[in-house]
Amino acid sequence: MKDRFALLLAAFWWGSLTTTGFLVVPIAFAKLESPAVAGKFAGQLFAAQMWVALACGIALLTYFRSKMVDGVAYVGPAARTAISLIVCALLLALLQEYAVSPRILARDNLKLWHAVGSGMYFAQWAFTGVLLWVMAPYAQKRTA
Repeated sequence: MKDRFALLLAAFWWGSLTTTGFLVVPIAFAKLESPAVAGKFAGQLFAAQMWVALACGIALLTYFRSKMVDGVAYVGPAARTAISLIVCALLLALLQEYAVSPRILARDNLKLWHAVGSGMYFAQWAFTGVLLWVMAPYAQKRTA
């Protein structure tokens, strides 16, 4: 049961990144009255997305920690890969929120920092997609 719940968390994380970054934000820029209003709205969405990432990432790290016995990893290479992907995606989410986003809001070299932030968001999306891919057979095998 815990394996399937962990898989559900990974799917939620990836799905929320997909929905926010590839659906809601582009629609906001297309439909809201000005790019400034859309940008402010997008910033709020990305801040909320960071909290989703933090919650899912910490919960998934806790799940993999529960797989350890006496402090020794009792997990295979797929789980070690999953842990690495979670940590990388979490670091990207935190860096984007606390290092890149303030520069975008301050309009400090906006083109550069927007590109950096977009790249980091895409990388986080890719890491969580691979995480979901890696965890799917693991959860199925463990609960079948």
